[in-house]
Order: sequence, then structure tokens, then C-alpha cells
Amino acid sequence: MNQDWFEMPEIRRRNFSKSVWVPLRAIHTIEEQGKYGFLGYKQEFFGVGTLAVPLVNRNEAEKLGWDDIGISGQHSGYIQDNEYIPSTFYCHFNNNPIGEHLVLEQRINGIESTVWHLSQDLVLTLGLMREIDTWVRPVEGYCEVVRLRRQQNGSPSLIEIHSSHLRDYLCARNMALYTTSYRDRREILEEISHISWKENPFIEIKGMDRWEGRITEIHEGGMGFGQKTAVFHVERTDPGLSDDVPELDPVSDENTKSQSWTKQHHGRKLYFIHGELWRNEWLEPASASPLIRGDKAQLTVFFITNIEGKQENKEALIHSDSWLWFRPDVINALMSYRGAKLEWYTRDTGNVGCSPDDNVHFGINSISLINVYAKDIGMLPEWQQKIWAAHNISPDGGVSEELLDSQMRATPANTQAPERFLESGLNELNNVANIELGIVLLKPHDYLPKVLKSAHRFRAIDKAGFYALAKDIARLTADSIDSSAIQKIITLPKGEKFGSLKSLERLVTLNVDPQKARLLLAPLVGAYELRHGDSHLPSSQIDEALALAHVDKDAPIIQQGYQLLNACVGSIYEITKVLSDIGKKVVSGNGVKSAK
Repeated sequence: MNQDWFEMPEIRRRNFSKSVWVPLRAIHTIEEQGKYGFLGYKQEFFGVGTLAVPLVNRNEAEKLGWDDIGISGQHSGYIQDNEYIPSTFYCHFNNNPIGEHLVLEQRINGIESTVWHLSQDLVLTLGLMREIDTWVRPVEGYCEVVRLRRQQNGSPSLIEIHSSHLRDYLCARNMALYTTSYRDRREILEEISHISWKENPFIEIKGMDRWEGRITEIHEGGMGFGQKTAVFHVERTDPGLSDDVPELDPVSDENTKSQSWTKQHHGRKLYFIHGELWRNEWLEPASASPLIRGDKAQLTVFFITNIEGKQENKEALIHSDSWLWFRPDVINALMSYRGAKLEWYTRDTGNVGCSPDDNVHFGINSISLINVYAKDIGMLPEWQQKIWAAHNISPDGGVSEELLDSQMRATPANTQAPERFLESGLNELNNVANIELGIVLLKPHDYLPKVLKSAHRFRAIDKAGFYALAKDIARLTADSIDSSAIQKIITLPKGEKFGSLKSLERLVTLNVDPQKARLLLAPLVGAYELRHGDSHLPSSQIDEALALAHVDKDAPIIQQGYQLLNACVGSIYEITKVLSDIGKKVVSGNGVKSAK
């Protein structure tokens, strides 16, 4: 490696105050190659110890360094001067706490890995939830706040926290984070002409940083070049050592014998190059604590509120009696978050939110834009407002009539959204088939809950999304229908093979005429044909499939998604009704047999 690698200029230029992720503790071997003492050996190590320090204790804390709060100490409660010191506190010599450990290391025994415990106060105050080696914040869209990394043997090596959350916490407690770190880089070489240090060791001190570089001549194997090792050997000579139960006298010249010699080391000459950096630094608290203390932060999110493009922030929105307009893809953006929820009230209104505790009433207007009452957006947390603001547009198409019916006219529309009945319709279809025909019509699959969650009209924000919606409907219907179960009841024409939808259509004809059965299943057949519309079907076949699904190809794409869902959900309920009317017996061929 070149000289810069040992001198670490890229490390010394950076500091934790400008990092997005701040280490709270590290015992991290970044790289290790070869075997010590031999050519090709190379290692880089990074260690960190930290204390959360009350601002009034800054001067006391700066007297501490790597040897005091690095990685050598074990965290546990202890007695000092007859006084109990809790494990979370760091006290120097006077029993007065200088700061608190935000990460506590528990050492168990020689075979168990150490355990790192994140401060309970930090976890509870920030509302964190641990998931394996990650701590997330559910009230903020399950964003990652703390993460733990491990070595290959499973032992913890690095735990980091998101800077903005840590600084908010420190601000609320009037604290700063005091960090002491150590990094070393070492390598064994046989040629060192590229190293130009004037002294050995070569030392540089700047502020609270201390860097040292040194070169050590060694023999291959690791021993000092040209040096000798002194060996001392001492043994007991007590006459009773061979007794069954030896009883030995105190050690003296009479019962001991010693000898010594020196060993000259041999082997080719190599060079051990070593660069070390000790650094102490402060991470200052944030200027405000909006998350914990509820401080008013600078407002950075603005929304277009009129046709002239006027932009207003939450302070204006919460006193507004107007609505905002959003592109329909905002629903997909919200639904991409863990814990998101989409519910339907009427055909064109519902409830949506990217967090379980923060939902807003929305409506769909005449041109498929999303309307939300401005005050409802103004009351959301800022991180959610940023999601909405990314899809905010100037007013167009008026306010959703059904949203006005609910919020202003106090007479909610008497309409229904097909999305609300898709899952219940499939469940009812399966239950009726089970009760009346003794079969499991729809095969269970692990992916179905995820597919159901995404089966809504906003999936169809473009043609590709529309075809993806059709594919999801096909997975819930045609792909899930158990043809073999149906074919135990129906009679197939000799030599013919029926797929799932054709088998279901044949089953329906046991109670209605073939023409009606074909019409009942037409939307499901249309969805099945449309699932490959983006790459496989010519336009004429796409038009035919749209017609089967009762979709107007000239309607806005979101409206097409609604029409597809509406037709398919209606088909499911109509088929369920037909199956429920079949009763206990079905016609099969020329005779009648029991369905069970």
C-alpha cells in the first residue's frame, strides 16, 4: 500500500458531525489478510466508544480518552467507595457521573458472544422497535434508526444510529455525544522505499487527533530483526512430588532449579508498517427537538393551494377551508410503506395513510385526481407531508362530488367501491362451493394477501399498471381455481381438456343456460386475457378482452381500472349466487349424483 493508506488522510478529513450514520460502539475488523509475521499480512481495525454527556460536563469529559471510554471496559454495575454505580453511568474518580453509555456491552463467558444492549431510554423515548439487528421507528413509516453489524462469528462489531434522531434526542436532554475512536492500519512488506517518514515513530497531533506511523524491522515469523529472545526455565525439585498426595514446602532455593539461555532469531528481513489514529470529537445536539420535545421546526413542505400556484405550509393549511389536488399515484407512494392502509367508504371516497395512526379521508374527482381537505394534510407529521407534496398539483377537475357529499352536504353517496368487496367475494365463493358442492374451489397461496392489498384501481396509473392489475385479478381467480376439484362434479366432453375458467363455466351451466354462464364469466375471462396485454396481445385482441371485462378503452386509465374491478367483483358475486342455488345435487351427464 502507498504511504497515504497508513496516514489515513481521507479518514482524518471526515468527522462524525457530518455523517448520516454515527457509530455508538465499534469493535470492527474491517479487513484482515494473511498471517502475522509473514509477507502479505494486512489488517485494518476500527474501534469506537461513546458517552452521552450533559453540556455542563464537557470539560470533565474532554479529560477522557480511548483508554478510559474505548472498548476495554466491561459495562456493569459496580461498587466504588462503598457507593453503587449503575451500569449506564460513567464515573471517573469522584463518583459523580460524567456521562451515560448509550450502548452497554455484556460479556458472558469464554464461549458466548458478547451482547450489546441499546439504551432503554433511547429506545423508549424515540419509540423504536427491534427487528433482529435493526431498530425501526413505526410512527415514522418504520424507518431504520439504529442498525447493528456483526462479524462472521456472530459477535457484534458495529452499532450505528441515524444522526438526525440521535441529535434530536441529545437536544431534548441537553447533552452532546463525546466520541473516542481508534483506527489502525498495518501491513508486512519486504520493501519500504515508498515510506518517507522522517522519524520513527512519526507523530502528528492536530486538535484532539493523534496519528502515529512506525516501521519495525522483523524476521519472517514476526520476531524483531537481529534480536534475541531470553528464555528462563524454572522447575520444582521437591522429593515428595511423586507421593500420592504431595505436600510441598514453600518455594526456596533448595526445592527449585533454574536455567536460562538466549535464542537468536533467523529468517529473511521484512518490515512491519503500522499507522494508528486516536481521535476524540463531539457530536453536538440539534438546535431543536421536534421529535421528542415537540419543538417547532422550520417548515420546509409547501402545497399548491389555488390555480395561481400559491404555495402554503402547514400553518396555513390547518386554518384553511379548502381542498388540495394530487396525482393518483400518491396512493401507490403511500401504500409502499409498511403499515399503510387503504379503505373504501363509497365508490369514489375512502381512507388512506402510510402509517396506521395517520389516515386521511380522500375523494376521486371527475378526472381521476385525488382530493383531500387541506386541514387534514396540515395535521399530518412532516415526513408524511413530504410524500403528499411530491404528488401535489394545481386544482383541476373540481372537488370530488362524493367527498363533498360526505364532508359538506352531510349526505354520503349511496355507492360502493368494488375493492371493498373483492376479498369478501372470493371468500364467500369458496365457502358456498365448500358447503353446497363439497369442494375447495380456490386453492390457498401464500402470495394472495399481498396480491389483494395491491388490487385497487390506483394500480392502473398507466397501461402497464392496468395490465398488472389484470394479472393480479387473474391470479386471484383463474390461477387459483382448482380445476380438478370441479371436474369431479362436471362431465367433460370426450377427448377435451378444460382449463380453470372453462371448468367453472361448465359448472355454472348446471344451473343456468350456457349463454348466461358465458356472460357471467366474461369479465374474468377478459382479465385473464389482459394479463399479458403489455407484451403479447395484438390491439384487436386487447379490444376484445376489454369488451369482455366491460372496460371502456376511451375512459381515463384510473377509470378503466375501476371498471375492470367492478365487472370482475360483480362476476364473482353472481357466480356465487348460481352455485348457492345448485343445492345438494347436480346434474352430471344423463343422471343425477350427490355433490358430497
